[in-house]
Amino acid sequence: MDVLGYLHLVRRHWWIVLVTLMAALGTAALVTVRAAPRYEASVTFFVTTPSQGVTDAYQGGLFLQQRVKSYADLLTSDRLAQSVVADSPQGLTADQVQSRISTSAEAGTVLLKATFTDTDQTRALKTTEALSAKFVELVQKVETPPDGKSPPIKLEVVSGPRVSSSPVSPQPVRNLVVGGLIGLLLGAALAVLRGMADVRMRDAAALQRVTGSPLLGEVPFESGAKSSPLIVGEAANSPRAEAVRKLRTNLRFVDVHEPARVIAVTSALQGEGKTTMACNIAIALAEAGWRVLLIDADLRRPKVADYLGVDGGVGLTDVLVGDVQVGDVVQRWGDKSLLVLPSGATPPNPSELLGSKAMADLLVALRESADIVVIDTAPLLAVTDGVVVAVQADGALLVTQQGRTSRNQVAAAARALHSVSVRLLGCVLNMAKVAKADAYQYEAYKVVLPPAAPSVPTDRAEAARRGRRAGGDRTQELTRLSR
Repeated sequence: MDVLGYLHLVRRHWWIVLVTLMAALGTAALVTVRAAPRYEASVTFFVTTPSQGVTDAYQGGLFLQQRVKSYADLLTSDRLAQSVVADSPQGLTADQVQSRISTSAEAGTVLLKATFTDTDQTRALKTTEALSAKFVELVQKVETPPDGKSPPIKLEVVSGPRVSSSPVSPQPVRNLVVGGLIGLLLGAALAVLRGMADVRMRDAAALQRVTGSPLLGEVPFESGAKSSPLIVGEAANSPRAEAVRKLRTNLRFVDVHEPARVIAVTSALQGEGKTTMACNIAIALAEAGWRVLLIDADLRRPKVADYLGVDGGVGLTDVLVGDVQVGDVVQRWGDKSLLVLPSGATPPNPSELLGSKAMADLLVALRESADIVVIDTAPLLAVTDGVVVAVQADGALLVTQQGRTSRNQVAAAARALHSVSVRLLGCVLNMAKVAKADAYQYEAYKVVLPPAAPSVPTDRAEAARRGRRAGGDRTQELTRLSR
C-alpha cells in the first residue's frame, strides 16, 4: 500500500484519530494538573591549577578538562551524598539526594555545573548550598598528595547557589504539545491498522478487484430510500435514480456484440438491496422504451410483489407446476412497458423447481416476448437457488452493499458464479457513500421540471390499484403463450 492508501485509511477512520487525540490531550492535562511543581537549585564550579608559561598553561588546560569529567561523576557519588545529608539533614536520605543531582560540563571548558531538583524550593536551595561546600572539601581531600603538599587542583564556586523562582516542571504547553503529537501519531497508526483489519467491502475499486468484473454502477445511499425504494415520483429526480439510469446504460452496452437479454440480479447475502435494484433496473429500462419483464425468482423470501404493489398470490411457481399459463398471471405495472411475474406460492422444493425443464422452457419463451427479462434471485451464499437461475440467464449482475459484505463473501459469491460458467456481466456497489462534490454537481445540473401529475405510481397503494386495474391488459406475445 502506498502513502495515498494510508492517508485514505486515516481519512476514512478519522474518528479514531480524533478520539485518540482527545484522550492523549486529556491524559497530558491530567498528568500536568496532578504533578507536583519542581524547583531547580544550581551552582557552578571553576576548576583551575597553578601554571607557569604558555606551554604549562596549555598542558594544564588539557589536564583540567579531563579532571572535570571525573568531577562530574564525583558530584553524584555516594560519599558526597552521605556527607551532604550528615551536614544538612533536610528530611532526605543519601539515595534521594544522589538521585536528584544532575551535572553538566561544556566541552572545551573547565566549568562544571551541578543542579539539584526538589519539590520544596527552600530545601532545594539549602541542599545545594551544602552540596557546594562539601564538594569543594571532597575535591581538596581527594587531590591532596600523600606528602601533605598543596593540591594541584583548585576548585572555586563562580555562580550560585541559587534556586529558580518558578517551577521548572510541569510545563503545561510542552506537555499538551507532546501529548497532542503522540495522540495524532497513535491515532493515525490505529486508523491504519483498523483499515487494514477491516475486511468489509469499502470501495468500488476493491469490488472490481475481488469479483474480476467491471463496475457498472455506484448507487448512493439515501435515508429516504427505505420508505420509498422505487425511483418513481419525487425519487425519480434523486441522485439514486440517476445512478440507476447510468447502470441501465452501462448494462446495455457492457457487451455490444453479445447483449444480455435475460439478466439475473443477485447478491452474496440477504439484505444488500438486490430486489430493490432489480425493480429499479426494470423501471429504468421500461422508461427508456424497452419491453421489460420482471420475474421474482426468489421463491424463499419474495419481495417484488410487495415493492411494486401487485398481487403475488399466483405467479411463477404456479406456472412451473402447470396450474396456470404465464399469460394469465403476468401483470402490467404502471403506464410503461413493464410486466411483472410475481413468485406465487412458496414451494417446498425451490431449487428443484427453478432448475427444472419447465423453468428453462419458460425462459426460452419469455425471451421472445420481451426485449429484456430481469430476474430477481436468491442470495448466492445462502442457498443454491441464485446459481440455478443464473445458469439459465444470459448473465448475472452482482449487487454488493458498501460496508456490510466482506471481501471474502463477495469473492465466494463470484466464485459460485464462475464455477458453473455463469457470465458475470458486472457488479454494483449499493448504498455507497458519495462525495459531497459529486452530489453537488448533480444537484446543480439536474433538470427542474414544473409540477405535474406523476406518470408512474407514486406509492405502493397506487401501484396496486393501477396494477389490478390493468391486470387484464396483456401483450400479444404473452396472450399467445397462454393459449
